[in-house]
Amino acid sequence: MRLVRQPVVAGRFYPGDPVSCRAAVEQLLPKTPATPAIGAIVPHAGWFYSGATAALALAAVAAAEPETVIFFGAAHSVFEDDACIWPRGAWLTPLGQVPVDEDLAGAIVGTTHVSAGTRAHEHEHSIEVQLPILQVLRPGVRIVPIVVQPRLQAARIGREVGAVVKAAAAAARQVAVVGSTDLTHYGPAYGFEPAGLGAAGIRWAKEQNDRRVIRLIEQLAADEIVSETAANHNACGGGAIAATVAAAVELGCTRYVELRHTTSAEVAGEPDARNAVGYGAGIFVA
Repeated sequence: MRLVRQPVVAGRFYPGDPVSCRAAVEQLLPKTPATPAIGAIVPHAGWFYSGATAALALAAVAAAEPETVIFFGAAHSVFEDDACIWPRGAWLTPLGQVPVDEDLAGAIVGTTHVSAGTRAHEHEHSIEVQLPILQVLRPGVRIVPIVVQPRLQAARIGREVGAVVKAAAAAARQVAVVGSTDLTHYGPAYGFEPAGLGAAGIRWAKEQNDRRVIRLIEQLAADEIVSETAANHNACGGGAIAATVAAAVELGCTRYVELRHTTSAEVAGEPDARNAVGYGAGIFVA
């Protein structure tokens, strides 16, 4: 029996029926050609808030025509291992099944500190929300879904995964890496408001707190990212970011290009919002 991961936020974070889902993706996609990318950082909120931002970076990944995309997802719940890979089968979305690259997944489990299992993925949305967008951009693409804890081992795991991709068994096909994270969750709803309540605090969260971790991504400083996000609460996917940066460097990345940085308050047109979440997207290029 084939192992199929069922969607858990379809109908809430994005449309749950095929027609509406595809139409929504078409609205999100950028109107100009994208620069091909080795990898990307994308946000993972509901599409109303962050879908268009994520689509900018996913379009660049798709432009490189990868056969497989490795997703490093944020871990919104705690599990024992530092990182956990969904090893086989497929992930279901309203647009159909996305097959797992079982050969590459197996090579990663066999030679890295990534464990195999499904429980860490069952209720985690950070990878799921990207998949219908990728399905429209790159039909037939395969995935390797890995949830990464925000622990200091994340950068090492990213380097190990990058090394597997470069190995002879994987080098025959094009592989991209994508990290999924939102940025500062600011306001009383999140219990985090060190710069005060309202517009001034939200502006600080975007212009100062978010920028701290974005600068580390731009510097390709994978080993510093988890400590930064833990200290300053400026990303929910510190482990995913660190792993993606490290893997991208292994695959030949020399710089990170920011594509968009916004907040939920800006997207919703709510200047008097008390709470907001930061969203950033960018690409890794050679």
